[in-house]
Amino acid sequence: MKHLMLTAVADVSESLRSRWFMIYSLVFGGVVVALFISGLTESRVMGFSGLSRVLVTYLQITMAILPLFVLITTVRSVAGDREAGIFEYMLSLPVSLRSWFWGKLIGRFFVVFLPVVLAMFGAVIWGSMKGVEIPWTQVLFYTGFLISLSWCFLGIGMLISTLARSSDVATGSAFMLWLVLLLFLDLILLGMLVQGNWPSESVIAIALANPLQVFRTASMLLFDPQLVLLGPSAYVILDHFGEKGFLSWALIYPAALGSLCASLGYMIFRRGDLP
Repeated sequence: MKHLMLTAVADVSESLRSRWFMIYSLVFGGVVVALFISGLTESRVMGFSGLSRVLVTYLQITMAILPLFVLITTVRSVAGDREAGIFEYMLSLPVSLRSWFWGKLIGRFFVVFLPVVLAMFGAVIWGSMKGVEIPWTQVLFYTGFLISLSWCFLGIGMLISTLARSSDVATGSAFMLWLVLLLFLDLILLGMLVQGNWPSESVIAIALANPLQVFRTASMLLFDPQLVLLGPSAYVILDHFGEKGFLSWALIYPAALGSLCASLGYMIFRRGDLP
């Protein structure tokens, strides 16, 4: 446990000194500032206004940005160290492979999650100073969704990094995966399924296998309990899951998927040729 925590602290220290972390933090902080400057708290849609609109808009923007940042930075962890020849130095130290692998994962989780949640709570503090009502239930659920989504893509990133033999291949693979999850599954694949007259349950099941779609739908569910924005597909989702069931699915499924990918990555990493 001591070596695991030391590895995590070392990864956090290295990330905090890098330029990508500064840009990463400025992006999410800038998004929150832009949402308040735009006057979103004063507008009203479907009876909702105030901080609820700011939070749901922030979550939708985060859904597109967070996975890309997580994947691009994480996939270079193992592949980049392999190219740099750090493994030989690592193996000369009294640090187990388990401690090194999971320590880097935990350290990277802290780095990618902290700016996102701090920006969101910054919005909460700003809203309270302006006298806006704070939807604490939404805030707590959104925090859980961000934890689950961050862990999911960290696990996927570590798996890709373990499989790739170079950092360039790892980065390209991560970018393609992000495009597939963000664009292809929603815009192309589901359109083909609808044109093929597939059952609505099958189409929605494929969509909900995408952690980004789960995250998006759950954030909308807190804002719009009837999921009016989703149209007829809302009936299938609510009939099969129910509101509480889908919120639980959105918290558990991405985290479980990330843990599975990370565990598979560790098994491959442990049995593979490290140098």
